[in-house]
Amino acid sequence: MNVLVFAPHPDDDVIGCGGAICEHRRKGDGVTIVFLTSGEAGSLSVSPGELGTIREGEARRASEILGVEDLVFLRFPDGYLDFSPESIRTLVKLVREHKPDVVYLPHAQEGPRDHRVTHELGLEAVRRAAGPWFQDCGGELWPVKYVLAYEVWTPIVSPTYYNDVTPWIDLKLEALRCHASQVSTVAYDEAVKGLNLYRGILSGTGDYCEAFQVIAGNPLARE
Repeated sequence: MNVLVFAPHPDDDVIGCGGAICEHRRKGDGVTIVFLTSGEAGSLSVSPGELGTIREGEARRASEILGVEDLVFLRFPDGYLDFSPESIRTLVKLVREHKPDVVYLPHAQEGPRDHRVTHELGLEAVRRAAGPWFQDCGGELWPVKYVLAYEVWTPIVSPTYYNDVTPWIDLKLEALRCHASQVSTVAYDEAVKGLNLYRGILSGTGDYCEAFQVIAGNPLARE
């Protein structure tokens, strides 16, 4: 299968579905991660241009650990993502070009606005890519079979699927720690480890779990 992950910023992919990414890669699935912004607004001491370069480098190193080589940096402005013709067309083109069977995106109730807008953009791109419209986006129509929403900053209130990531938790944390510019100021690695442990214990699914809202189908439940 082909997998497309939409991430608002570098590190959101690892936090939200890093374990699932590892699982897909170990099953032989192709994975492409699309970073809508480069997270360049995430510091008061490092200039946006410099920080964007740093965070893209961190994303590349983290992705290598997850086993992913195909990365797309859209470089939309961090903190100012909007539901615009440019952003919609860009994502529709990506869906039609990469032809994913699976799309991952943040869930709709995420706290940060960029996360919520990424959810809206991703769902709209999936819808439009499947229809005989928008000739200016190019490519042939492509229906995405599976869509799952992950949690980053704001836990999902009512998850519909828990995926056991116990075999991948160490790789996930190693990848997350590659994002040193962020982990050095906020202990995201400890927070995520605790969240995945909490999900595992309360769901009874595994020692560590990632929680998802299943929007369309569920490739993680396949045999």
